[in-house]
Amino acid sequence: MFHSFFAMTKKQYHQGRAAKRLKFASKPVNDGSTEVVLLADVGSLLSRRRALKQAEQTGNGIGSVNSTETVLYSLPERFTEVEVKIAELSSTGDGLGLSFSSDHVYIVPFTIPGDLVRAKVINQFPQAHYTLTDFVKVIAPAPQRVDSLAKCPYFTKCAGCQIQMLPYDLQLQHKKAIVEKAYRNFSGLTPNVIPAVGETIGSPLQYGYRTKLTPHFDGPPGSMTRKAKRSDPSERKGFDEVPPIGFQLKGTRKTIDIEDCPIGTDAVREGMRTERKRISEEIASYTKGATILLRESTLRKPNPQPKQGISDSNLDQANIKDSSSTANKSNGVPSEFNLNRSHFEPSAYIEEKVCVTDQRAISTEYIDDFEFRNTAGAFFQNNNSILPKFTDYIRQRIIPESSEENEKPIKYLIDAYCGSGLFTITLSSLFSSSMGIDIAGASVISARENADANKVFNASFITADASKLFEQVTYPPEKTVVIIDPPRKGCDDPFLQQLLKFGPCRVVYVSCNVHTQARDIGTLVEGVGDCRYEIESLQGFDFFPQTGHVEGVAILARTTIQKPG
Repeated sequence: MFHSFFAMTKKQYHQGRAAKRLKFASKPVNDGSTEVVLLADVGSLLSRRRALKQAEQTGNGIGSVNSTETVLYSLPERFTEVEVKIAELSSTGDGLGLSFSSDHVYIVPFTIPGDLVRAKVINQFPQAHYTLTDFVKVIAPAPQRVDSLAKCPYFTKCAGCQIQMLPYDLQLQHKKAIVEKAYRNFSGLTPNVIPAVGETIGSPLQYGYRTKLTPHFDGPPGSMTRKAKRSDPSERKGFDEVPPIGFQLKGTRKTIDIEDCPIGTDAVREGMRTERKRISEEIASYTKGATILLRESTLRKPNPQPKQGISDSNLDQANIKDSSSTANKSNGVPSEFNLNRSHFEPSAYIEEKVCVTDQRAISTEYIDDFEFRNTAGAFFQNNNSILPKFTDYIRQRIIPESSEENEKPIKYLIDAYCGSGLFTITLSSLFSSSMGIDIAGASVISARENADANKVFNASFITADASKLFEQVTYPPEKTVVIIDPPRKGCDDPFLQQLLKFGPCRVVYVSCNVHTQARDIGTLVEGVGDCRYEIESLQGFDFFPQTGHVEGVAILARTTIQKPG
């Protein structure tokens, strides 16, 4: 049951204040967007309740019910408040509650199954059988709800986190269910070819883990009009006061002022405080809004007096010393470093954490003993604490066991969407030769520099468009594994057809959007010609605790299609 999603053209109100609501265009049913995923969950809940109602009526001798029959019910007026009992948690982190008739779904953020809540009606979609609401308050909490777990004062307002009130073990269970539903709703595969999803691998840090944040502030009133945009920059009106600096109010494009974000690392949080202060002092020099980069960077130094008993595995338990210095300011340009230095003292080195705010500056990350230097504004995974577990999981499974001693069944690695070389470099010792490919020339330059810094000499990196990615590959496909880590939108069909034509022995698909991952893997399992794949394993990683997001790793093996005869 997929329908065009929210089409909101009028100003609506949130907690008594005007707030422009998000406007969504119609989406393809398989694009993996938040609204499409949410509608899949709404449709699934309604289908199950209708089937249950039909079974009850049949059991009572009432007879079958036409599933397409339109049920008449009276919807509450917009901006009125309703009581809703939450039935399940959607894959987006929003609670889903049923109307009294069980034929209509209320979507309520910041809720979990079993909650009885008060919600404000925002928009009605009677033909699609759902209503968008704002969370008002909890009337009776579910047994699993623990509001004291929420460490952020902006929780239930900020759009960033959805499930801070849920104990962490239940967050991990929920994220396993997200992966399961993704493959059920978006892969197009029958259940017998989808393996059981592994238990979600948790993050060592549930708060203080995020190494990058990008708060923002909007331009002065009227700055987004056509007239203002066409005007001479020197004549544009500036700010009369410091605007809200932070993140979006849930369900709107309105920015709310946020002084601190507890999912950020200590260095990033200190950088946020420093940058907010700097912008407040320099706001008169701004004539438009801006996004602020806060990226943690690590400086690792040899420890002249190593302490015994403290190792990388318990780094987060090491003694931490904090110091800070005032950021440099010049011409309204964000300073390169806002310093919040945390000294970890394992046996071999000291780590000094700093916050980089210049998009063009270099940030440094360490994964075990691997060093990665990247342009601060470029993409790199934002939860460093889980990366050793993550890369080790792939390392242990990327090559199957060989029946012949001393013979590796796979000798070559192709890292598509390689970025700055995360997988090519951390997996390099397993292969005779590796190739990283990316569309962005700057990323390829960083990858080459990172390979040199880590003394990886069996890897090469090239720039190529995804549609022509395999044209320069000379590896034999039967001895090659391809690892892909595309953006949220997933892979386009030309890339998948190229991959099937090349036909590597194995494919490892990493994704921050398990719904587009499921869609694409459905294509690979279906196959083309005599090439198709079977799914060996599906595993979720919790890169973003307190949110509804889960990272997925799928490992596939090529299997030959048997021709009839």
